[in-house]
Amino acid sequence: MSNLSQPVAKSPVKRQSAERMKAERGLFSYPKYWAECFGPAPFLPMSRKEMEILGWDSCDIIIVTGDAYVDHPSFGMAVIGRVLESQGFRVGIISQPDWTNKNDFMQLGEPNLFFGVTAGNMDSMINRYTAERKLRHDDAYTANNEGGKRPDRAVTVYTQRCKEAYKKPVVIGGIEASLRRIAHYDYWSDKVRRSVLFDSKADMLMFGNAERPLLEMAHRFAAGESIEQMQDIRGTAVIRKEPLPGWQGVDSTHLDTIGKIDPVISPYEIIEDKCAVSSEADKQAAIEEQKAQPIVVQPFTSKTKRRKPWDKTYVMLPAYDVVRAEKTHYAHTSRILHKETNPGCARALAQRHGDRIIWINPPAYPLETEEMDAVFDLPYARVPHPSYGKAKIPAYDMIKTSVNIMRGCFGGCTFCSITEHEGRVIQSRSEESIIREIEQIRDKVPGFTGVISDLGGPTANMYKLRCKSPKAEQACRRLSCVWPEICGHLDTDQTPTVELYRKARNVEGVKKVLIASGVRYDLAIEDPNYVRELVTHHVGGYLKIAPEHTEKAPLDKMMKPGMGTYDRFKELFDKYTMEAGKEQYLIPYFISAHPGTEDEDMLNLALWLKERNFKLDQVQNFYPSPMANATTMYHTGKNPIHKVNHKSEAVTVAKGEIRRRLHRAFLRYHDPANWPMLRKALTDMGKGYLIGNGAKCLIPAESRNELKGREQKEYAKRSANKAYAKGKGNGQGQQTAKGKKAQQGLTRFSDNQPHNEAGGTGNTAGTNTDNRRKNSSNKKRKPH
Repeated sequence: MSNLSQPVAKSPVKRQSAERMKAERGLFSYPKYWAECFGPAPFLPMSRKEMEILGWDSCDIIIVTGDAYVDHPSFGMAVIGRVLESQGFRVGIISQPDWTNKNDFMQLGEPNLFFGVTAGNMDSMINRYTAERKLRHDDAYTANNEGGKRPDRAVTVYTQRCKEAYKKPVVIGGIEASLRRIAHYDYWSDKVRRSVLFDSKADMLMFGNAERPLLEMAHRFAAGESIEQMQDIRGTAVIRKEPLPGWQGVDSTHLDTIGKIDPVISPYEIIEDKCAVSSEADKQAAIEEQKAQPIVVQPFTSKTKRRKPWDKTYVMLPAYDVVRAEKTHYAHTSRILHKETNPGCARALAQRHGDRIIWINPPAYPLETEEMDAVFDLPYARVPHPSYGKAKIPAYDMIKTSVNIMRGCFGGCTFCSITEHEGRVIQSRSEESIIREIEQIRDKVPGFTGVISDLGGPTANMYKLRCKSPKAEQACRRLSCVWPEICGHLDTDQTPTVELYRKARNVEGVKKVLIASGVRYDLAIEDPNYVRELVTHHVGGYLKIAPEHTEKAPLDKMMKPGMGTYDRFKELFDKYTMEAGKEQYLIPYFISAHPGTEDEDMLNLALWLKERNFKLDQVQNFYPSPMANATTMYHTGKNPIHKVNHKSEAVTVAKGEIRRRLHRAFLRYHDPANWPMLRKALTDMGKGYLIGNGAKCLIPAESRNELKGREQKEYAKRSANKAYAKGKGNGQGQQTAKGKKAQQGLTRFSDNQPHNEAGGTGNTAGTNTDNRRKNSSNKKRKPH
């Protein structure tokens, strides 16, 4: 530690004055809608009675959401609702409606303009199921933490009910819709699904945070335009028969050649006839190519405006039927999509689904600081809607004293979809706006104790960090600004964050400002002043960071830095903790079963944890969320970080309940419940010497009590099997009571269902459903 460089006072880096990418029109530059005269509502109305109190006869826009309505800038429906309200629109909220019929969707009447539908702050499937596809029984975004208040695939279900209620346009958005805008792998059904626009039959999809496209669309609706007249709005996707007129297309394989993929020959085709037809078609195509074509020469002058290569250009992706059947094409499509996320140079995307295409316009331009300030300065009540009474909403309790200071992330971690939703460009608020929000928390939030629980966002220490070169920022297609190494164009001076921390903790009435958002430690070590400020003043005993793994192979698939970077950060953390005279600890987070992870990698991680006496309580198996690069690896076994073809790198994937449980067990090597599984795995791996009581052993040898318990379980299992066989021999085909009990815990997603001789499941689909409902009602499962 003696060779640690001392932090030196940095003078603020002079930001580039060159023009950055910017929208042609300001966010709030539109003439306000006529209903502005009603003014802002204390809460956006959730009932007809509230509308009458406000003097409204109808709503212009109705937002349907899967979350409880909390009027706070950390909740999507509140931000969207207040932004629309600021432009004069009357906005109503339908929160967590009964989706079994259309009645709840009619409770505010017919909207004058359109319905806006969102699943909520979380994807409804991730909210409802664990990484092992087991049912959750709680929901942090619902009053009293009650589960089951929203349907699976909420965007699709809500949209269909809105369509049943009224013949009005439906626009979908939020994280669930955003990450399903093209054909995507669905972990829960283990298949490639169509774009959610096709499944939901919505009229338009908005991806990203969407304030900019939302206001443009709302004002154009108000001016009398239809969906058909606004198909070119940035940050939106629509269904069309053909690409937009005037746009030039390029096939995705010309941008990133896949290579030859041998087709699967159908046994029902007459091969000779097919070859003859193909040969004739090839000859005709060759004749057409040889025909003389006129050459048009246009003079170029200094006044001629050069068209950028991405302007009015779209990329034709492989069709849905192709990516569903061919995994190499799926990985190629994912790679192209992730390359087209920079608003400065992104091209539109088109993907054919049958006789129609999904048309995805380039992303919306990021918000300017003044626009971010205006969004967060809107008159939020900062508490749940009064209709919830004294009910607790856990997600609100978690964030009610936290402040979101920025959006976006340029980290590019493959298991995360923040970049595909919020973008890589960091959008930061001003110090003044952040301080005003802290003062509002102090004055408005009931029971405020003087502690700000977080100043952060997707990442704690990316505030005001952007590319130093506006020109490079506009044209860059890198997946990450910090991997495999930090880009030389990236501004890593975290002085603005340090200055913000100091001003925040000097606000009157504030006793402590904590940092709970994840710290990007590879950035932090670039500025030791930031680490010293963080450790000295803003750590509440424990600081959580996420190295995610210790081994190079999985870290490369995650696009995360090596452990040398973690060690460097830990040295700085320990040094400044000692200087501050505090007792503080670094808590690392890890992911198990991530694509690219071998059993040996998990073993090495477990040994690393034991050597440092880490005993993790909460561990996370990899969760394949839609559109993430790591999800593409999970589904295809290909690596979309690099060029994809039939010869490209194969990625090891831990699939199946047994192997995923093993990887998770390595992270919790200290749990006696995992020892039998680990003993077997270590023996099979030829690592039996790690079983025992020695200092270098990972787990202890089997004790007498464990042996006795195992023998009792084996005896009980043999008895159950005999009872089952006896029942089957009676010709009744029914399971005994013990046989039924053995099936508890299986879900509709389980891949270890019992199979009968005909290749089907042991019960009919209806019987499985009835058993599942009976089990869930009679025996509350332990949440995962």
